[in-house]
Amino acid sequence: MSPDGAPDLQDRADVAVLVDAFYRRVFEDPMIGPIFTDVARMDLDHHLPIITDFWDTVLFNAQRYRRDLLQLHLALNRRFPLEAKHFERWLALWVATVDEHYAGRKAELAKTQGRRIAGSIYRRVHGRSASDFETLQRRDAAERTAWRPPSSSSGRREEPDVG
Repeated sequence: MSPDGAPDLQDRADVAVLVDAFYRRVFEDPMIGPIFTDVARMDLDHHLPIITDFWDTVLFNAQRYRRDLLQLHLALNRRFPLEAKHFERWLALWVATVDEHYAGRKAELAKTQGRRIAGSIYRRVHGRSASDFETLQRRDAAERTAWRPPSSSSGRREEPDVG
């Protein structure tokens, strides 16, 4: 339990609560909700156990998630170009949902991993390395599409690089 009384994420049941609250929020969001409902046509009841497997694996090394997250996003990006603003909004909703429900070491890990995953997928759908550490030559060639998720340590929001 954190000093403010919020519990930390303890197990899959907590992950399921978090994922359910997050995706219900996402589906209602005017910016990214239509990507999930109209473009991806995501069936929330089908999707929730799968994405719970993903976050259970990320946070607790459950080894339940067996899909290719990148391929799903590459296919989605072919149907609807995913821009920095979409990843920024996804991340803002993720962090807010974690903060509303949980606090502690695993909650911080969920936010950190959310930042890493959003940044990695964004870079990959735009033809760049998944790593946040790119060579200078590769980085120079990709400056116009660069985006880095906000850093948790500084507390400030980083803007997409525009060259």
